[in-house]
Formats: sequence, structure tokens, C-alpha cells
Amino acid sequence: MKKKPKIIVIVGPTASGKSSLALKVAKKFNGEIISADSRQIYRGMDIGTAKPISDNNSTAKSKVQNLKFKKNDGYFSGGIRHYLIDIREPDQEYSVGQYKKDAIKVINRIIKSGKLPILVGGTGLYIDAVVKNLKFPKVKGDKKLRAQLEEEIKRHGLNCLFQKLLNLDPEAANFVDPKNPRRVIRALEVALVSKKPFSTQRKKGEPLYDALQIGISVPPRLLKERIRKRVNQMIKAGLEEEVKSLVEKYGLDCKTLETIDYREIVSYLQGKISLNEAIGQINKNTWRYAKRQMTWFKKNKEINWVKDQSSALKLIRKFLSLSK
Repeated sequence: MKKKPKIIVIVGPTASGKSSLALKVAKKFNGEIISADSRQIYRGMDIGTAKPISDNNSTAKSKVQNLKFKKNDGYFSGGIRHYLIDIREPDQEYSVGQYKKDAIKVINRIIKSGKLPILVGGTGLYIDAVVKNLKFPKVKGDKKLRAQLEEEIKRHGLNCLFQKLLNLDPEAANFVDPKNPRRVIRALEVALVSKKPFSTQRKKGEPLYDALQIGISVPPRLLKERIRKRVNQMIKAGLEEEVKSLVEKYGLDCKTLETIDYREIVSYLQGKISLNEAIGQINKNTWRYAKRQMTWFKKNKEINWVKDQSSALKLIRKFLSLSK
């Protein structure tokens, strides 16, 4: 039986130190990084997504990455090439199915070049799509239905639509972010169009890679403090100005602006809440999101949980030596 190519996967909640560990692993083991973050794919959403700082300039804006892999394209941070960052405009659609295709293409390219692929991020469904080779329902987007669902959100709120989804597909609570309108609408769209729950249509395929999955474990109190510091850093770095720029370019109806860090600042800019209230809400919502991430990852028994970088590096050395 032919051996599957080896890849490293690094997961954990927001602010757990995934990017730092991934960079260290890439430098130590001749690797390149594939982002598994559902918001870092968007250009201009830099500060609010804690995008790794680009080597091209201090605002993390680099050349547009091209999946045709021309010689000089790409996104570099810390001297290491990162993929699947800045590949879409915030008002463009991008599905988990498309992410899977793009990630596999990138991973295979890295393997072919003789380097180690390092998949890193906190979007659990993106990670599972690649590692578990998930098959997704091929349900085409229904513009009319989406418009109706978006109107429902405006009239009754996103939570009302999420509850509607749970009535049709209770298992959706385990993998759909209730605060992400795009994810809620898509899951509901699939359920309504196919007349089958979205959760029952995701199936595992034969694994494409031999993956070592590493999870970063951070005590809740420390994680809360890291989140607080990160939020303060985002504000100082110019999150308000970033949001203003995005609103001017894409308008308030842009769905990506309804995600954490952005929707709270939008409310502040609209005069609905004060800046301090916005910061408080970002902290609270980020902490809730971190807990949902941990709930997701804890269900995966293949993840090796570590408390520090040295433990992670030890696991990787052993994993890679077994391939020799």
C-alpha cells in the first residue's frame, strides 16, 4: 500500500498561539503554511482577523495571491510563504467546498516542491474538509431563496434564522457558527433546496494525507487575558479605520462585516453603542467563539493536545522520523 504524504495540522481557539507555532515549525522543518481561517481569505480584513503581518509592508497587504502559482506571487510572513490569504474580496462568495479544492491544490504543490505542508487555523470545518476528505452536498445557490433569508435576518434577526435551521437540522448546532450569517444561510439553503439536513449530507472520504494533528491547549483564564490583549492591540492598530474603509468600499450590507470584530465596530460607527461598549462586546463574543472552537476540536480524538511549543516540536520530530 502506497504511503500517504505527511502534513502537519495545527489547531486551537483564537489567540492560542497557532500562528507563532506554525511559523516556528515551518522554519525548523522546511515548511510552508496553509491558512485555515474563513476570514483571512478576504483582502482588506487584516487587523480584525489577526492576519499574519506581511513581509511586504506593515499593514499585512501583499500582492494578490494567484492559485496558478506564478513565480513571484504569494503572501510571505516571517520569511515563510503562506497560502489562502487575501484570495477574495469581502463581498465575494467562498464556500468550504471551494476552500477544500484550493487547499488540496496548495498542499500537493508544496509536497511536490519537497517542502512540508503545515495547515493551520481555527475554522474547524475547513480543517476537517481537508483532513477527513469531507464530501459536501452539491446544491447550487438559490439567489431568490438567499434574498428571502437575508430579508428575514433584517426583519427578525440572525438568531431567529438560526433557530429555523435547528428545527430542520438539530445537528447543525455542532458545526454552524450561529453568529455567521453566511454559514447559517448556506446551511439553511441546502436543507430547504435538497429537503435533507445539511449535516446528513457531509460524508468522509478516504484520507488523502497522513496528518499529525496538534492542538494548542490554553487554560481558560490565560486565554481570556490573551483575547483581551489582542482586542486592545487591534484597536490601537487601527481597527476602527479598517472598518470605515471596508464600509466605504463594500457597504453595510457586506456579509463579512457581520462577523466578530467588525459588526461591533460598525455598531459603534452607527452611534448605537460607545467605543468602550464595542470593545466589551468584541471581548465577550470572541470568548464565546473560542469556546465553540474548543467544543468542535475536542470531538476530534485524533488531535494531540500540547501546552507548549517544545512539546509540539517533539511530536513533529517523531512523526517525521517515522517516514524515513
